[in-house]
Amino acid sequence: QGYEGLVEGGDNIKQANWLSVSNIIQLGGTVIGSARCKAFTMRAGRLRAARNLVEHGITNLCVIGGDGSLTGADIFRSEWAGLLEELVRDGQISEEVARKNCRLNIVGLVGSIDNDFCGTDMTIGTDSALHRIMEVVDAITTTAQSHQRTFVLEVMGRHCGYLALVSGLASGADWLFIPESPPEDGWEDLMCERLGE
Repeated sequence: QGYEGLVEGGDNIKQANWLSVSNIIQLGGTVIGSARCKAFTMRAGRLRAARNLVEHGITNLCVIGGDGSLTGADIFRSEWAGLLEELVRDGQISEEVARKNCRLNIVGLVGSIDNDFCGTDMTIGTDSALHRIMEVVDAITTTAQSHQRTFVLEVMGRHCGYLALVSGLASGADWLFIPESPPEDGWEDLMCERLGE
């Protein structure tokens, strides 16, 4: 469950084995879970996360996420030595354990279905999202044609229209709304005219 799992600890932190990772490569979404974690935005939450990592002897993290996840990782990395000192001072870990875990290595990977991060051709999650969208479009296109109906499909993308744009191009959509190019006044009439044609 992302940082939530680090802060809560317990059964959220467990070693992956062959059985737990078999047959997941074709699945979309985050199989290991993902959660927004308010506690991790505060030092007390990061302190709990540090204690949980030390208890499991984990000194390497791979953080896959967007701006919030990667910013959190950078803060966690910069505070690591201070967090260990505080755990020693509070008697939660020994100085020997702190020395053994004195370095935290973090690899950050951009995971965003929006494909909105420069320096990479495609962010993790974008391809899976596009495939799911096209599967849905393929499924409803037949129904739309047989019933001579118009279907409206909303896709994810928060402030970025990449998924909408690429899936609209791939599916031959008649009309498309993206946040980067808001519709001009009178778009309703123009859209109805286009659909009527």
